[in-house]
Amino acid sequence: MLAAEFERFSEDFSSLSCREMPDPVVDASEVLVKVRAASVSPSDAKNVQGHMEGTTLPRIPGRDFAGVVVAGNRSLTGTEVWGTGGDIGFTRDGSHAQFLRLPANGFARRPKNLSAEQAAASGVNLVTAYSGLKAAGLRADDVVLVIGATGGVGSAVVQLALWKGARVIGVARSVGRLPEGVTGVVSGAVGETASAIRRAAPAAGVSLVFDTVGGEHFELGLKTLAHHGRQVNIASTGSRRVSFDLIDFYHREAHLIGVDSRALDAVASAAILEELTEPIEQGLVSSVEIGHRFPLEQVVTAYRSVASGTQGKVILEMPR
Repeated sequence: MLAAEFERFSEDFSSLSCREMPDPVVDASEVLVKVRAASVSPSDAKNVQGHMEGTTLPRIPGRDFAGVVVAGNRSLTGTEVWGTGGDIGFTRDGSHAQFLRLPANGFARRPKNLSAEQAAASGVNLVTAYSGLKAAGLRADDVVLVIGATGGVGSAVVQLALWKGARVIGVARSVGRLPEGVTGVVSGAVGETASAIRRAAPAAGVSLVFDTVGGEHFELGLKTLAHHGRQVNIASTGSRRVSFDLIDFYHREAHLIGVDSRALDAVASAAILEELTEPIEQGLVSSVEIGHRFPLEQVVTAYRSVASGTQGKVILEMPR
């Protein structure tokens, strides 16, 4: 099979190469998936650069995939599947290859209304969003502030919160891409953004903040919380260290929740995607925007595109 692999970490992705490798061999507890499409996520790029913990080398990277089962459990052969996982591409070989070896329950059946590309572009975003909202105990009466609302995870948070009946305020550089029913706040200087959020939010504050950005936005989120409010953090842009008013935090009796999608392996992620199949097929949750497509042979170019901050999801197309 043709696959991308890296044997060392490199900031410029020069360690990543595409070459012929032996096809994976599966046993009775596994399946072999022929990959139809895979996406390159920011965490894939950081993985090759050496900014993710726990990766074992050499490794085929890539978390998200869509494909068809071609070997293993005979009852599953021919099943169109999709998935993701915090182990895929880190401690087990990933999806940036023509074939992917998985546990027999390490995938979900692909929703009927998603193409292979759409499914491959959505896995980690949906799993992260779902996990964060579940950890925060999302309720239908919540007012949810989503920081980074038009990004991959942010868009998924917005859609899932709306699906559950919550009111949503989205903070983004451009709010024109937010879905109907979401109150948009343009992200700018921290002080100006805070004032805009206060105008959009209830007088008491928002009950739930989902911060997909971190950095200077971390304290911005905390300051908007109502009494007993909850804030979810999944990332930190810029410095990994933040500061905030601790007295204000405990007077609000606020809750700070960290969520790491890497803690969810392929099996745990598949269970979440199966749970989301019905709302996806009902059209309540849609796929993310696809920005660029690259053949697998141009994997380095694809990774550099993601690292540069390209808009929309980057898809790797498998050789026919």
